Amino acid sequence: MNTRNRPDAERVFSVRDALRTSLSANTRRAYRNGWRRFAAYCDEAGKKPMDATPADVAGFIVRMASQPRSPKATTGRREPLSVATIRVYLAAIKRKYRERNRPSPVDDLRVVAVLRGLGRRRDRRERQVKALREDEIGRILACCDEQATNDGRGLIAVRDSALVAIGFAAALRRSELCALLFDDVEFLSASRKAAGMFLHIRRSKTDQFGRGQRVAVPEGRLLRPAARLRRWLALSGIEWGPLFQTMRRGGHVQGRPLHPTDVARLVKRYVAAIGLDPAHYSGHSLRAGFVTSAAAHGARLDKIMEVTRHTSPGMVMRYIRHADAFEDHAGAAFL
Repeated sequence: MNTRNRPDAERVFSVRDALRTSLSANTRRAYRNGWRRFAAYCDEAGKKPMDATPADVAGFIVRMASQPRSPKATTGRREPLSVATIRVYLAAIKRKYRERNRPSPVDDLRVVAVLRGLGRRRDRRERQVKALREDEIGRILACCDEQATNDGRGLIAVRDSALVAIGFAAALRRSELCALLFDDVEFLSASRKAAGMFLHIRRSKTDQFGRGQRVAVPEGRLLRPAARLRRWLALSGIEWGPLFQTMRRGGHVQGRPLHPTDVARLVKRYVAAIGLDPAHYSGHSLRAGFVTSAAAHGARLDKIMEVTRHTSPGMVMRYIRHADAFEDHAGAAFL
């Protein structure tokens, strides 16, 4: 065997692997979907997607702007695709052309103008889900506790209770919740001054290279996330692998992690159970709820960002301004 070529083969694989992992899994999935839609549009028009003109891309934008969302979408199923989603599709086209060292039709001024016009034509605000405040989280957990006594949904409700409590208390994104492993949890001894646990976030939106981030979760007096997680682990028997796993009827864990869409549906189900409109809530409502609740209770910006791991205060300030909208209002003295 000629071993002189082996290093080259390994180098080619390494470069290919590096290119593949240069984007997060969620971004790769979104790009695949975007390119698949564009390729189908071109095929319908009798054109090759790699030979598309700016006019083809502009037509694709108009087509997508009139398409309803997927029936599997957790929100806005009857609404047209958002401008943000269309932008992701255009980014997918642009990346595919760059990978082939071809000039991208997306960069044409006509495409930019059509996209800008679409954004101005949409007369509704960009959708922003409502935050779940601590009292609402408490009601959801009480609902979980009640269902935990039901033989049919008992263990599932225990899992959901731990997931909701931790998603809120650690201000986690849906993907971060689903990616948690058993080894990512470090429980602190109850005898220590600071009872609770640490969560190791292996990779996140603000940590694309997987350096890892650590989040402290206190035990607390009301929601008790660490105690709820201990109970879930004890009853499920999980000692390795994904922390929050899919389950079969009868309460048997399957060893597979929940998907982010599962988190969204789970939150919507419990939101509806406590009398709120699920159309206004999603999995992100847990993370947004922590920020809003922390701001309403006077937590410092830097301490909130320590939990949320935001790299810029801009997004956090949006939640804080919402929470403080009527506190010390400029017109309170004369309106």
